[in-house]
Amino acid sequence: MNILYLGVPPFSLTPIIKESGCDVIECNSKIDVNFLKQHKIDFAVSYRCPNIIRKPIINYLQGNIINLHISLLPWNRGSDPNLWSFLENTPKGVTIHYLDEGLDTGKIIAQKKIIFDGANETLVTTYNKLNAEIIALFKEKWPAIMRGEIAGKDQQGKGSRHVLKDKNLFLHLIAKKGWNTTVSELINQAIR
Repeated sequence: MNILYLGVPPFSLTPIIKESGCDVIECNSKIDVNFLKQHKIDFAVSYRCPNIIRKPIINYLQGNIINLHISLLPWNRGSDPNLWSFLENTPKGVTIHYLDEGLDTGKIIAQKKIIFDGANETLVTTYNKLNAEIIALFKEKWPAIMRGEIAGKDQQGKGSRHVLKDKNLFLHLIAKKGWNTTVSELINQAIR
């Protein structure tokens, strides 16, 4: 099976996909249906992908495309899910879902809720933990996903959605320490 891995280096899922006997093509640029045909892509995995995957690609792959997202969907769809989970005090976790035309709106394959210690965690440490958890969840679920054994469940509730520019109003909260700002500092400044 030929798997297209859409993301940015380091391509941390590649070893997991290769262990399953699949060939992997890593890509961090925009693609089209001709690219899929040329490389005989059977399935696509999106994780930290910098580009929006458009309808023609989704249609061509006929449900054989998933996304890994470091939020507990339907909360914090889109950009900076880790930051928004603390700013809006929403559930934290990771989700693997099928890709559809919406922004992180596809059927959920697997999720894991994560609890953080806000007093001792920074935005960097929480981000790193979420990434480790999503990779572990992918490793656990990938064999069943690639065999088409998980149908997925509709997302429940409205949730929330953010785009990249939304965080501009809050960048002053992390101006001194950047992503090394502790969660407790972020929350204390945000509620002032």
